[in-house]
Amino acid sequence: MPPDLSQAIRAALLTGNKRAKIMQTRSLVRRWRRGELAGGFTVAMPDHPAWPETLQVLAPAKMPRRGKGGSQRSRIALWHALAHIEFVAIDLALDIVGRFGAAMGDTFVADFLAVAADEAMHFALIERHLASMGAQYGDLPAHGGLWQSAADTAHAVDARLAIVPMVLEARGLDVTPATLERVRSFGDERGARILQRILDDEIRHVLAGSTHFDAWCAANGKNPQNHWRLLVKRHFRGGIRPPFNDSARLAAGLPRGLYQDVA
Repeated sequence: MPPDLSQAIRAALLTGNKRAKIMQTRSLVRRWRRGELAGGFTVAMPDHPAWPETLQVLAPAKMPRRGKGGSQRSRIALWHALAHIEFVAIDLALDIVGRFGAAMGDTFVADFLAVAADEAMHFALIERHLASMGAQYGDLPAHGGLWQSAADTAHAVDARLAIVPMVLEARGLDVTPATLERVRSFGDERGARILQRILDDEIRHVLAGSTHFDAWCAANGKNPQNHWRLLVKRHFRGGIRPPFNDSARLAAGLPRGLYQDVA
């Protein structure tokens, strides 16, 4: 008998090998879509996923500066940081399904499994791009700040949706266009195409988060704007700062009135 969805998710989360995590994520998404995985949620999610043994994880304040020049070293540092974001994003998408999918239902599960599959593809694209520079994920240190936000919101789906898609991933909508132009200015058109693909997909990811957050608020008698602001104040350790990609945010279900007074 095949394992249920939660067992498959837990196994992928506890897989530190980067290629194996990608393959397990893609496989479980395909199997669930084909009806080959039972839909039950019988096991708990781990407190922390497994990451590559070679990856040195530092506190955010201890991370070395990447620099803004176009040197090979700074370019590798940039793409390594992007690889880490996408690798952790796989775990974030899997964890939200395994942790909250039973209560939130099939549409929620389908939406965030699609996000997990996208993040696995993004990581694979970036890892191949790093390889073209003679580097790989794990060569440089990374920080655990993204997963800390998941740990801080592991108790409630409204908090997780408010912080991870609607703050952290939304920030990606803001900064990716400038990063894309910077990469293009280095003559890296392949890298620019990768970032454009990621930006297009991330709009859908944030939209999934905002849509399910609004639905949760409607079902629980909460005003979405007021409740989001309360959760951000309570659970987000950083600041929400401009500049904002207002058009991308609006397409992702985040009108300017939601966040402009919080910035």
